[in-house]
Amino acid sequence: MGQPVREYLLTLCVTAAVTYLLTGPVRKFAIAAGAMPEIRARDVHREPTPRLGGIAMFGGLCAGLLVSAHFTNIKSVFEFSNEPRALLSGAALIWILGVLDDKWGVDALIKLGGQMIAAGVMVLQGLTILWIPVPGVGTVSLTPMQGTLLTVALVVITINAVNFVDGLDGLASGMVCIAAAAFFMYAYRIWYGYGLEAAAPASLFAAILMGMCLGFLPHNMHPARIFMGDSGSMLIGLVLAAGAISVTGQVDPDAMQLFAGSERLAVHTMVPVYIPLLLPLTIIAVPFADLVLAIVRRTWNGQSPFTADRGHLHHRLLEIGHSHSRAVLIMYFWSALIAFGAVAYSVNNASVWIVLGIVALSAVGLVLLLLPRFTPRAPRWAERMVPPRYRRRATAAPASGAGAEQGEPGEPGEGQREPVPAGIHGATAIGDRSRFPEWRVGSRR
Repeated sequence: MGQPVREYLLTLCVTAAVTYLLTGPVRKFAIAAGAMPEIRARDVHREPTPRLGGIAMFGGLCAGLLVSAHFTNIKSVFEFSNEPRALLSGAALIWILGVLDDKWGVDALIKLGGQMIAAGVMVLQGLTILWIPVPGVGTVSLTPMQGTLLTVALVVITINAVNFVDGLDGLASGMVCIAAAAFFMYAYRIWYGYGLEAAAPASLFAAILMGMCLGFLPHNMHPARIFMGDSGSMLIGLVLAAGAISVTGQVDPDAMQLFAGSERLAVHTMVPVYIPLLLPLTIIAVPFADLVLAIVRRTWNGQSPFTADRGHLHHRLLEIGHSHSRAVLIMYFWSALIAFGAVAYSVNNASVWIVLGIVALSAVGLVLLLLPRFTPRAPRWAERMVPPRYRRRATAAPASGAGAEQGEPGEPGEGQREPVPAGIHGATAIGDRSRFPEWRVGSRR
Protein backbone atom coordinates (compact mmCIF):
# COMPACT_ATOMS: atom_id res chain seq x y z
CA MET A 1 0.00 0.00 0.00
CA GLY A 2 2.83 2.35 0.84
CA GLN A 3 4.53 2.35 -2.57
CA PRO A 4 1.49 3.47 -4.64
CA VAL A 5 0.66 6.16 -2.10
CA ARG A 6 4.21 7.51 -2.27
CA GLU A 7 4.03 7.63 -6.04
CA TYR A 8 0.72 9.50 -5.98
CA LEU A 9 2.11 11.88 -3.35
CA LEU A 10 5.18 12.54 -5.50
CA THR A 11 2.94 13.16 -8.51
CA LEU A 12 0.91 15.62 -6.46
CA CYS A 13 4.05 17.43 -5.27
CA VAL A 14 5.54 17.70 -8.77
CA THR A 15 2.26 19.04 -10.15
CA ALA A 16 1.95 21.57 -7.32
CA ALA A 17 5.58 22.70 -7.64
CA VAL A 18 5.38 23.22 -11.41
CA THR A 19 2.08 25.09 -11.10
CA TYR A 20 3.43 27.29 -8.30
CA LEU A 21 6.67 28.12 -10.11
CA LEU A 22 4.94 28.86 -13.42
CA THR A 23 2.32 31.17 -11.91
CA GLY A 24 4.78 34.04 -11.31
CA PRO A 25 6.04 34.23 -14.92
CA VAL A 26 2.47 33.70 -16.19
CA ARG A 27 1.36 36.69 -14.12
CA LYS A 28 4.01 38.89 -15.75
CA PHE A 29 3.02 37.57 -19.17
CA ALA A 30 -0.67 38.31 -18.50
CA ILE A 31 0.17 41.88 -17.49
CA ALA A 32 2.28 42.37 -20.60
CA ALA A 33 -0.46 40.87 -22.78
CA GLY A 34 -3.12 43.07 -21.20
CA ALA A 35 -5.21 40.13 -19.98
CA MET A 36 -6.66 42.01 -17.02
CA PRO A 37 -10.27 42.87 -16.18
CA GLU A 38 -11.17 46.52 -15.81
CA ILE A 39 -11.57 47.91 -12.31
CA ARG A 40 -15.23 48.47 -11.52
CA ALA A 41 -16.84 50.45 -8.74
CA ARG A 42 -17.84 47.27 -6.92
CA ASP A 43 -14.30 45.81 -6.95
CA VAL A 44 -12.02 45.99 -3.92
CA HIS A 45 -8.83 45.46 -5.86
CA ARG A 46 -6.75 48.63 -6.00
CA GLU A 47 -5.13 47.72 -9.29
CA PRO A 48 -6.11 45.53 -12.24
CA THR A 49 -5.49 41.87 -11.50
CA PRO A 50 -4.31 39.66 -14.37
CA ARG A 51 -6.06 36.50 -15.47
CA LEU A 52 -4.57 33.56 -17.40
CA GLY A 53 -3.67 31.58 -14.28
CA GLY A 54 -4.95 28.57 -16.17
CA ILE A 55 -1.72 28.56 -18.20
CA ALA A 56 0.27 27.60 -15.11
CA MET A 57 -2.35 25.05 -14.09
CA PHE A 58 -2.21 23.40 -17.51
CA GLY A 59 1.59 23.23 -17.21
CA GLY A 60 1.16 21.47 -13.86
CA LEU A 61 -1.27 19.00 -15.45
CA CYS A 62 1.21 18.12 -18.21
CA ALA A 63 4.06 17.76 -15.70
CA GLY A 64 2.00 15.48 -13.47
CA LEU A 65 1.04 13.20 -16.34
CA LEU A 66 4.61 13.12 -17.66
CA VAL A 67 6.18 12.23 -14.30
CA SER A 68 3.58 9.66 -13.28
CA ALA A 69 4.07 7.77 -16.57
CA HIS A 70 7.51 6.66 -15.31
CA PHE A 71 6.44 5.33 -11.90
CA THR A 72 6.36 1.59 -11.30
CA ASN A 73 2.76 1.27 -10.10
CA ILE A 74 1.16 4.12 -12.04
CA LYS A 75 2.68 3.56 -15.46
CA SER A 76 0.27 0.67 -16.03
CA VAL A 77 -2.46 3.30 -16.32
CA PHE A 78 -0.75 4.62 -19.46
CA GLU A 79 0.02 1.14 -20.82
CA PHE A 80 -3.44 -0.41 -20.53
CA SER A 81 -5.72 2.64 -20.66
CA ASN A 82 -6.22 5.48 -23.09
CA GLU A 83 -7.88 7.69 -20.48
CA PRO A 84 -4.83 9.87 -19.65
CA ARG A 85 -4.44 10.71 -23.34
CA ALA A 86 -8.15 11.41 -23.59
CA LEU A 87 -7.97 13.74 -20.59
CA LEU A 88 -4.98 15.61 -22.02
CA SER A 89 -6.71 16.07 -25.38
CA GLY A 90 -9.93 17.42 -23.86
CA ALA A 91 -8.01 19.59 -21.38
CA ALA A 92 -5.91 21.13 -24.17
CA LEU A 93 -9.01 22.12 -26.14
CA ILE A 94 -10.84 23.61 -23.15
CA TRP A 95 -7.65 25.38 -22.04
CA ILE A 96 -7.10 27.03 -25.42
CA LEU A 97 -10.73 28.16 -25.44
CA GLY A 98 -10.30 29.61 -21.94
CA VAL A 99 -7.13 31.49 -22.86
CA LEU A 100 -8.86 33.08 -25.85
CA ASP A 101 -11.78 34.09 -23.63
CA ASP A 102 -9.52 35.57 -20.94
CA LYS A 103 -7.72 37.73 -23.49
CA TRP A 104 -10.37 38.69 -26.05
CA GLY A 105 -13.68 37.30 -24.81
CA VAL A 106 -15.64 34.52 -26.50
CA ASP A 107 -19.36 34.39 -27.22
CA ALA A 108 -21.51 32.27 -24.91
CA LEU A 109 -22.63 29.80 -27.58
CA ILE A 110 -19.07 29.34 -28.82
CA LYS A 111 -17.91 28.52 -25.31
CA LEU A 112 -20.75 26.05 -24.83
CA GLY A 113 -19.90 24.43 -28.16
CA GLY A 114 -16.23 24.26 -27.19
CA GLN A 115 -17.08 22.50 -23.96
CA MET A 116 -19.18 19.95 -25.81
CA ILE A 117 -16.42 19.37 -28.37
CA ALA A 118 -13.85 18.81 -25.60
CA ALA A 119 -16.17 16.27 -23.98
CA GLY A 120 -16.73 14.61 -27.36
CA VAL A 121 -12.98 14.28 -27.93
CA MET A 122 -12.65 12.46 -24.60
CA VAL A 123 -15.52 10.15 -25.53
CA LEU A 124 -13.92 9.29 -28.88
CA GLN A 125 -10.74 8.26 -27.06
CA GLY A 126 -12.50 5.99 -24.60
CA LEU A 127 -13.21 8.20 -21.59
CA THR A 128 -16.94 7.67 -21.41
CA ILE A 129 -19.65 6.17 -19.22
CA LEU A 130 -20.22 2.54 -20.22
CA TRP A 131 -22.70 1.51 -17.53
CA ILE A 132 -24.38 2.87 -14.44
CA PRO A 133 -25.58 1.05 -11.30
CA VAL A 134 -29.29 1.59 -10.69
CA PRO A 135 -30.76 0.81 -7.23
CA GLY A 136 -33.16 -2.09 -7.39
CA VAL A 137 -32.16 -2.96 -10.94
CA GLY A 138 -28.41 -3.55 -10.90
CA THR A 139 -25.82 -2.59 -13.47
CA VAL A 140 -27.37 -1.15 -16.63
CA SER A 141 -25.28 -1.05 -19.81
CA LEU A 142 -25.61 2.09 -21.90
CA THR A 143 -25.70 2.34 -25.66
CA PRO A 144 -22.91 4.43 -27.26
CA MET A 145 -25.35 7.28 -27.83
CA GLN A 146 -26.62 7.21 -24.25
CA GLY A 147 -23.09 7.05 -22.87
CA THR A 148 -21.97 9.96 -25.05
CA LEU A 149 -24.90 12.18 -24.11
CA LEU A 150 -24.51 11.43 -20.40
CA THR A 151 -20.76 12.06 -20.52
CA VAL A 152 -21.09 15.38 -22.37
CA ALA A 153 -23.83 16.52 -19.99
CA LEU A 154 -21.73 15.69 -16.92
CA VAL A 155 -18.70 17.52 -18.32
CA VAL A 156 -20.64 20.67 -19.25
CA ILE A 157 -22.51 20.79 -15.92
CA THR A 158 -19.35 20.29 -13.87
CA ILE A 159 -17.38 22.93 -15.79
CA ASN A 160 -20.09 25.56 -15.33
CA ALA A 161 -20.76 24.61 -11.71
CA VAL A 162 -17.08 25.15 -10.85
CA ASN A 163 -17.01 28.40 -12.81
CA PHE A 164 -20.14 29.69 -11.07
CA VAL A 165 -18.49 29.37 -7.67
CA ASP A 166 -15.35 31.22 -8.83
CA GLY A 167 -16.41 34.46 -7.21
CA LEU A 168 -13.96 35.10 -4.37
CA ASP A 169 -10.19 34.89 -4.13
CA GLY A 170 -9.15 31.29 -3.57
CA LEU A 171 -12.69 29.95 -3.49
CA ALA A 172 -12.87 27.77 -6.61
CA SER A 173 -9.36 26.35 -6.34
CA GLY A 174 -9.82 25.53 -2.65
CA MET A 175 -13.23 23.89 -3.07
CA VAL A 176 -12.07 21.81 -6.03
CA CYS A 177 -8.98 20.75 -4.07
CA ILE A 178 -11.20 19.55 -1.21
CA ALA A 179 -13.43 17.70 -3.66
CA ALA A 180 -10.40 16.10 -5.34
CA ALA A 181 -9.03 14.94 -1.99
CA ALA A 182 -12.32 13.21 -1.13
CA PHE A 183 -12.52 11.74 -4.60
CA PHE A 184 -8.96 10.40 -4.36
CA MET A 185 -9.76 8.62 -1.10
CA TYR A 186 -12.74 6.91 -2.69
CA ALA A 187 -11.06 5.99 -6.00
CA TYR A 188 -7.89 4.74 -4.31
CA ARG A 189 -9.94 2.54 -1.97
CA ILE A 190 -11.68 0.93 -4.95
CA TRP A 191 -8.39 0.42 -6.76
CA TYR A 192 -6.28 -0.89 -3.87
CA GLY A 193 -8.99 -2.29 -1.60
CA TYR A 194 -10.95 -4.17 -4.25
CA GLY A 195 -8.08 -4.71 -6.68
CA LEU A 196 -9.84 -3.01 -9.59
CA GLU A 197 -7.30 -1.52 -12.01
CA ALA A 198 -10.09 0.39 -13.76
CA ALA A 199 -10.15 2.82 -10.80
CA ALA A 200 -6.45 3.70 -11.15
CA PRO A 201 -6.95 6.49 -13.74
CA ALA A 202 -9.48 8.25 -11.50
CA SER A 203 -6.99 8.11 -8.60
CA LEU A 204 -4.31 9.64 -10.82
CA PHE A 205 -6.61 12.41 -12.08
CA ALA A 206 -7.60 13.32 -8.51
CA ALA A 207 -3.98 13.48 -7.33
CA ILE A 208 -2.99 15.71 -10.26
CA LEU A 209 -6.02 17.94 -9.70
CA MET A 210 -5.07 18.42 -6.05
CA GLY A 211 -1.57 19.44 -7.13
CA MET A 212 -2.90 21.94 -9.67
CA CYS A 213 -5.10 23.63 -7.07
CA LEU A 214 -2.54 23.57 -4.25
CA GLY A 215 0.14 25.05 -6.48
CA PHE A 216 -2.07 27.90 -7.63
CA LEU A 217 -3.77 28.63 -4.30
CA PRO A 218 -0.90 30.63 -2.67
CA HIS A 219 -1.04 33.13 -5.54
CA ASN A 220 -4.85 33.27 -5.50
CA MET A 221 -5.62 33.72 -1.81
CA HIS A 222 -7.02 37.09 -0.73
CA PRO A 223 -5.78 39.52 -1.86
CA ALA A 224 -5.25 37.64 -5.11
CA ARG A 225 -2.22 38.46 -7.24
CA ILE A 226 -3.65 36.59 -10.23
CA PHE A 227 -6.98 35.04 -11.24
CA MET A 228 -7.22 31.61 -12.83
CA GLY A 229 -9.68 32.96 -15.39
CA ASP A 230 -11.85 30.76 -17.55
CA SER A 231 -8.68 29.03 -18.74
CA GLY A 232 -8.25 27.72 -15.20
CA SER A 233 -11.80 27.27 -13.95
CA MET A 234 -12.94 25.38 -17.04
CA LEU A 235 -9.78 23.26 -16.93
CA ILE A 236 -10.15 22.09 -13.33
CA GLY A 237 -13.86 21.52 -13.91
CA LEU A 238 -13.06 19.24 -16.85
CA VAL A 239 -10.43 17.28 -14.87
CA LEU A 240 -12.90 16.85 -12.01
CA ALA A 241 -15.55 15.59 -14.42
CA ALA A 242 -13.06 13.23 -16.09
CA GLY A 243 -12.32 11.54 -12.76
CA ALA A 244 -16.02 11.16 -12.00
CA ILE A 245 -16.70 9.69 -15.45
CA SER A 246 -13.79 7.27 -15.14
CA VAL A 247 -14.76 5.80 -11.77
CA THR A 248 -18.51 5.85 -12.48
CA GLY A 249 -18.68 4.48 -15.98
CA GLN A 250 -15.53 2.36 -16.27
CA VAL A 251 -15.55 0.41 -12.98
CA ASP A 252 -17.92 -2.56 -13.06
CA PRO A 253 -19.73 -2.69 -9.68
CA ASP A 254 -20.27 -6.46 -10.03
CA ALA A 255 -16.49 -6.93 -9.90
CA MET A 256 -16.50 -5.75 -6.27
CA GLN A 257 -18.23 -9.02 -5.28
CA LEU A 258 -20.29 -7.37 -2.58
CA PHE A 259 -23.28 -9.68 -2.68
CA ALA A 260 -22.02 -12.72 -0.79
CA GLY A 261 -23.54 -13.59 2.59
CA SER A 262 -26.91 -12.85 4.15
CA GLU A 263 -29.47 -10.52 2.64
CA ARG A 264 -29.03 -8.01 5.46
CA LEU A 265 -25.27 -7.97 4.91
CA ALA A 266 -25.80 -7.53 1.18
CA VAL A 267 -27.99 -4.48 1.78
CA HIS A 268 -25.23 -2.87 3.84
CA THR A 269 -22.44 -3.73 1.43
CA MET A 270 -24.33 -2.52 -1.64
CA VAL A 271 -23.76 1.12 -0.65
CA PRO A 272 -20.31 1.39 -2.32
CA VAL A 273 -21.96 0.27 -5.57
CA TYR A 274 -24.26 3.27 -5.60
CA ILE A 275 -21.78 5.80 -4.21
CA PRO A 276 -20.24 6.36 -7.68
CA LEU A 277 -23.62 7.73 -8.72
CA LEU A 278 -23.74 10.08 -5.74
CA LEU A 279 -20.12 11.08 -5.17
CA PRO A 280 -19.69 13.08 -8.40
CA LEU A 281 -22.75 15.04 -7.29
CA THR A 282 -21.63 15.52 -3.68
CA ILE A 283 -18.21 16.88 -4.61
CA ILE A 284 -19.82 19.67 -6.61
CA ALA A 285 -22.91 19.92 -4.40
CA VAL A 286 -22.26 23.52 -3.34
CA PRO A 287 -21.32 24.80 -6.84
CA PHE A 288 -24.19 22.84 -8.40
CA ALA A 289 -26.69 24.27 -5.90
CA ASP A 290 -25.38 27.75 -6.67
CA LEU A 291 -25.74 27.05 -10.40
CA VAL A 292 -29.35 25.88 -10.08
CA LEU A 293 -30.34 28.77 -7.81
CA ALA A 294 -28.73 31.29 -10.15
CA ILE A 295 -30.57 29.94 -13.20
CA VAL A 296 -33.91 29.92 -11.37
CA ARG A 297 -33.34 33.40 -9.93
CA ARG A 298 -32.37 34.99 -13.23
CA THR A 299 -35.08 33.39 -15.34
CA TRP A 300 -37.66 34.30 -12.67
CA ASN A 301 -36.54 37.93 -13.00
CA GLY A 302 -36.79 37.79 -16.79
CA GLN A 303 -33.02 37.80 -17.33
CA SER A 304 -30.66 35.56 -19.23
CA PRO A 305 -29.41 32.59 -17.14
CA PHE A 306 -25.86 33.71 -17.97
CA THR A 307 -26.23 37.28 -16.72
CA ALA A 308 -23.94 38.04 -13.77
CA ASP A 309 -25.52 39.19 -10.53
CA ARG A 310 -24.91 39.51 -6.80
CA GLY A 311 -27.06 36.58 -5.78
CA HIS A 312 -24.38 33.88 -5.57
CA LEU A 313 -23.92 32.05 -2.28
CA HIS A 314 -20.56 33.70 -1.61
CA HIS A 315 -22.03 37.14 -2.29
CA ARG A 316 -24.83 36.45 0.19
CA LEU A 317 -22.26 35.47 2.83
CA LEU A 318 -20.59 38.84 2.34
CA GLU A 319 -23.89 40.66 2.48
CA ILE A 320 -24.84 39.24 5.88
CA GLY A 321 -21.56 40.47 7.33
CA HIS A 322 -18.88 37.83 6.81
CA SER A 323 -15.42 39.00 5.84
CA HIS A 324 -13.85 37.84 2.59
CA SER A 325 -11.67 35.23 4.29
CA ARG A 326 -14.43 33.95 6.55
CA ALA A 327 -16.83 33.56 3.63
CA VAL A 328 -14.25 31.47 1.78
CA LEU A 329 -13.58 29.30 4.84
CA ILE A 330 -17.30 28.69 5.35
CA MET A 331 -17.65 27.52 1.76
CA TYR A 332 -14.63 25.26 2.31
CA PHE A 333 -16.31 23.84 5.41
CA TRP A 334 -19.54 22.91 3.64
CA SER A 335 -17.71 21.40 0.68
CA ALA A 336 -15.55 19.25 2.95
CA LEU A 337 -18.52 18.19 5.06
CA ILE A 338 -20.55 16.99 2.07
CA ALA A 339 -17.69 15.35 0.16
CA PHE A 340 -15.95 13.60 3.06
CA GLY A 341 -19.29 12.71 4.63
CA ALA A 342 -20.24 10.81 1.48
CA VAL A 343 -16.87 9.03 1.44
CA ALA A 344 -17.15 8.07 5.12
CA TYR A 345 -20.66 6.75 4.59
CA SER A 346 -19.48 4.62 1.66
CA VAL A 347 -16.80 3.04 3.86
CA ASN A 348 -19.07 2.20 6.81
CA ASN A 349 -22.70 3.00 6.19
CA ALA A 350 -23.82 0.90 9.19
CA SER A 351 -22.20 3.22 11.73
CA VAL A 352 -24.64 5.60 13.37
CA TRP A 353 -21.71 7.69 14.60
CA ILE A 354 -20.98 8.88 11.06
CA VAL A 355 -24.52 10.19 10.67
CA LEU A 356 -24.43 11.82 14.10
CA GLY A 357 -21.07 13.41 13.32
CA ILE A 358 -22.36 14.85 10.04
CA VAL A 359 -25.44 16.24 11.81
CA ALA A 360 -23.30 17.80 14.56
CA LEU A 361 -20.93 19.40 12.07
CA SER A 362 -23.89 20.68 10.06
CA ALA A 363 -25.17 22.39 13.21
CA VAL A 364 -21.76 23.97 13.73
CA GLY A 365 -21.83 25.17 10.13
CA LEU A 366 -25.23 26.77 10.60
CA VAL A 367 -23.98 28.59 13.69
CA LEU A 368 -20.99 29.90 11.74
CA LEU A 369 -23.31 31.07 8.96
CA LEU A 370 -25.45 33.09 11.38
CA LEU A 371 -22.66 34.59 13.48
CA PRO A 372 -22.76 38.04 11.80
CA ARG A 373 -26.43 38.34 12.74
CA PHE A 374 -25.46 38.37 16.41
CA THR A 375 -22.78 40.92 17.19
CA PRO A 376 -21.22 40.09 20.57
CA ARG A 377 -20.57 42.92 23.01
CA ALA A 378 -17.80 42.71 25.56
CA PRO A 379 -18.51 43.77 29.18
CA ARG A 380 -17.47 47.30 30.06
CA TRP A 381 -14.50 46.18 32.16
CA ALA A 382 -13.03 44.33 29.13
CA GLU A 383 -13.70 46.96 26.46
CA ARG A 384 -10.08 48.11 26.30
CA MET A 385 -8.92 44.60 25.48
CA VAL A 386 -11.16 44.00 22.45
CA PRO A 387 -11.45 45.66 19.02
CA PRO A 388 -13.65 48.79 18.88
CA ARG A 389 -16.46 47.03 17.00
CA TYR A 390 -17.13 44.84 20.06
CA ARG A 391 -17.39 47.76 22.52
CA ARG A 392 -20.63 49.16 23.83
CA ARG A 393 -21.16 52.59 22.32
CA ALA A 394 -23.73 55.16 23.19
CA THR A 395 -26.43 55.22 20.55
CA ALA A 396 -27.04 58.72 19.25
CA ALA A 397 -29.62 59.77 16.70
CA PRO A 398 -27.85 60.38 13.40
CA ALA A 399 -28.01 63.84 11.97
CA SER A 400 -30.21 64.43 8.96
CA GLY A 401 -28.46 63.25 5.83
CA ALA A 402 -25.66 61.73 7.85
CA GLY A 403 -24.70 58.14 7.35
CA ALA A 404 -24.48 55.41 9.92
CA GLU A 405 -22.65 55.83 13.19
CA GLN A 406 -18.96 56.12 12.58
CA GLY A 407 -16.60 53.88 14.46
CA GLU A 408 -13.02 54.52 15.30
CA PRO A 409 -10.55 55.22 12.51
CA GLY A 410 -10.04 52.16 10.41
CA GLU A 411 -13.23 50.48 11.68
CA PRO A 412 -16.45 50.31 9.65
CA GLY A 413 -19.50 51.94 11.21
CA GLU A 414 -22.59 50.03 12.29
CA GLY A 415 -24.49 50.87 9.14
CA GLN A 416 -21.60 50.57 6.76
CA ARG A 417 -20.95 47.51 4.68
CA GLU A 418 -17.62 46.12 3.70
CA PRO A 419 -17.18 46.37 -0.08
CA VAL A 420 -17.90 43.13 -1.87
CA PRO A 421 -15.10 41.83 -4.05
CA ALA A 422 -15.71 40.61 -7.54
CA GLY A 423 -13.01 39.38 -9.81
CA ILE A 424 -13.99 37.27 -12.74
CA HIS A 425 -16.35 36.94 -10.40
CA GLY A 426 -19.90 36.06 -11.02
CA ALA A 427 -18.95 35.11 -14.56
CA THR A 428 -20.09 31.83 -15.98
CA ALA A 429 -18.11 29.55 -18.21
CA ILE A 430 -20.50 30.24 -21.06
CA GLY A 431 -21.33 33.88 -20.40
CA ASP A 432 -20.09 37.05 -22.04
CA ARG A 433 -18.35 39.39 -19.60
CA SER A 434 -18.83 42.46 -21.74
CA ARG A 435 -22.59 42.21 -21.29
CA PHE A 436 -22.55 41.94 -17.51
CA PRO A 437 -24.56 44.68 -15.82
CA GLU A 438 -23.35 46.43 -12.72
CA TRP A 439 -25.20 45.40 -9.56
CA ARG A 440 -25.34 47.14 -6.26
CA VAL A 441 -24.62 45.15 -3.15
CA GLY A 442 -27.84 44.00 -1.64
CA SER A 443 -29.96 44.96 -4.61
CA ARG A 444 -32.57 42.55 -5.89
CA ARG A 445 -34.51 42.45 -9.08
